[in-house]
Amino acid sequence: MSDLELVIGNKNYSTWSLRPWFFLKNLDIEFKEKMVFLFEDDTNEILSPYFSNDKVPVLLDEDLQVWDTLAIIEYAADKFPEKNGWPADLKARAIARSAAAEMHSSFMAIRNALPMNLRKHFPDYPIDDDVKADIQRIFALWDYCKQHASVKGPWLMGEFSGVDAMYAPVVMRLIGYDVKLSGFAAEYADFILNNQHMQDWIADGKQETQIITSDEV
Repeated sequence: MSDLELVIGNKNYSTWSLRPWFFLKNLDIEFKEKMVFLFEDDTNEILSPYFSNDKVPVLLDEDLQVWDTLAIIEYAADKFPEKNGWPADLKARAIARSAAAEMHSSFMAIRNALPMNLRKHFPDYPIDDDVKADIQRIFALWDYCKQHASVKGPWLMGEFSGVDAMYAPVVMRLIGYDVKLSGFAAEYADFILNNQHMQDWIADGKQETQIITSDEV
């Protein structure tokens, strides 16, 4: 039995929480989860015991705290090397990590304009040029990963890896705001949406009743 505990925010809204949760689930790594409602009067107080600057997610492993989504994914991949959290092929692994890192550091337009909100669907939502540019870059990254995968399969690098966890919330944004998808992007989005762990996360998120006004666009 694993001693890991993952502290996350609202499943309806928290993209950064979804990423390591999705990673651990798809690699069948056991963990407990603790959900903290964000932007409440007591949120910072609840998160204050963690060295994460009052942010989620945080992974707890006995007396160790690992904060920041990408760091959590890397730690879990290192702790459970037999789970193959990144591609085995060196070049494929470098590409997967590059795409994951770009997701971590970029795409501010789509983050700001299209917040994840699993309880709502926004048909014909107006999308400006900066967001369109982000979306096209994401599609290009997905295609590039697929073209350079060392094994065949439905994930970005053929088999599941950390890069899929990093882009899973993007799929939910694209679907939620009715972004037109075609080719591999459409296939990949459908595959992620129908992943059982994603379906479980969505079901939990839709049951939440807290409202974060800024994400209700």
